[in-house]
Amino acid sequence: MNKILLVQSKLLNKINQYKHIAERDYPIEWEKIHMASCAKIGLLLAAKRNIEPEMAAIACSLHDYGRIVTGKQAYHAVNGYEPVKEFLAEIGLFTNDEIEKLAQAVKNHSNKHVVGTPLEEIVKDADVLDCYQYGDELERPEQRERLKKVIAELGYSELS
Repeated sequence: MNKILLVQSKLLNKINQYKHIAERDYPIEWEKIHMASCAKIGLLLAAKRNIEPEMAAIACSLHDYGRIVTGKQAYHAVNGYEPVKEFLAEIGLFTNDEIEKLAQAVKNHSNKHVVGTPLEEIVKDADVLDCYQYGDELERPEQRERLKKVIAELGYSELS
């Protein structure tokens, strides 16, 4: 079993542990779909940008972990940092350096207006593209601007 599938399988088990949170800002079903869909987008963007695709897909899978454990959108990126580190350490497949890179990508993915590491940029781009494809409103200007750049990078001239 490859690392992406293993991480996503374990993440699905974790998500099920948190489904009891009654007042969630996003339904638990969205968390599952968004995790898998962002991972695929991240994998494709990483291949296009010559970045390690496995790490990109895993970072994209994990990016909303803070919202999964709290149920809340507010501060979910920062709130995911420590829990993601614990989750990845528990899995035992990653070095400390890899864990830190993945956790930083989770922590920084909501800062769409700040240019981060190539891994962080993939997570940000996959997030806005996936939200767009499912009709989730991109309320902030920096989200819409990022989406336009990703669409152009993929060879499309405008959004439909």
